[in-house]
Amino acid sequence: VTNTINQNTKDFNMSLSAVHSTLSSLKTCQADIGTGMDIVTDVALDVAETAGTENDAVLKKLEVMMLECAKLDQEINCFVEVVNCVTAEVRNQEPEAMFRLKSLVKEKFTETHGSLSEGELQNHVKLVSFKENVRNVLKTVNPEAAENMEEEPDEDVAVTQSEVNFTCPLTQVEMVNPMKNKKCNHHYDRDAIMGMIKARQNQKKKLRCPVVGCGNTDVKQGDLILDQIMKRQIQKR
Repeated sequence: VTNTINQNTKDFNMSLSAVHSTLSSLKTCQADIGTGMDIVTDVALDVAETAGTENDAVLKKLEVMMLECAKLDQEINCFVEVVNCVTAEVRNQEPEAMFRLKSLVKEKFTETHGSLSEGELQNHVKLVSFKENVRNVLKTVNPEAAENMEEEPDEDVAVTQSEVNFTCPLTQVEMVNPMKNKKCNHHYDRDAIMGMIKARQNQKKKLRCPVVGCGNTDVKQGDLILDQIMKRQIQKR
């Protein structure tokens, strides 16, 4: 009996290991989706910089591509969250519960995914960044086309490259991947700000915007979007 129990436990742990290996592959796929979305945004900015009303249709198609990628990314996030939740529950049960893992995950995923709203999808950080960056380029090249974008215009866009500060307030060196804070409009290099956010989270503290005089006392990852326009300006220097 003891040998049977030990074997079942071993099989159970091996099964969980296979699950985690699959999740790791999904996260790699998710990273590739993110890279693809960045590439689509770069292409859209190239199109937006080229004057011509025929480009409106191209931009719309690229936006649809971004939306599809956002959906897939959202589904992966949902699936990973469900699997982690279900496996945590199953881990505290008898090894035989592993045989019901597939049906439990399917049931909970259907329930959770069905509760996701269109608003959550539209707020996907890379989709928001895509719309904002394309709209900002259009405002300088084709103001009429910019009005066709869904979002309200940004007030502080028409800034020349010479007026923009490319220095990260955290590292004091030129940014590589400038992240814009939607709450206070300040920029930070991605690696630096993400590292600071993680460090503060570990300390259970909030992160104040590092820009001197800024009143934003709670910098969150969800408020940050990659500023593709500034990134392109930096690369062209």
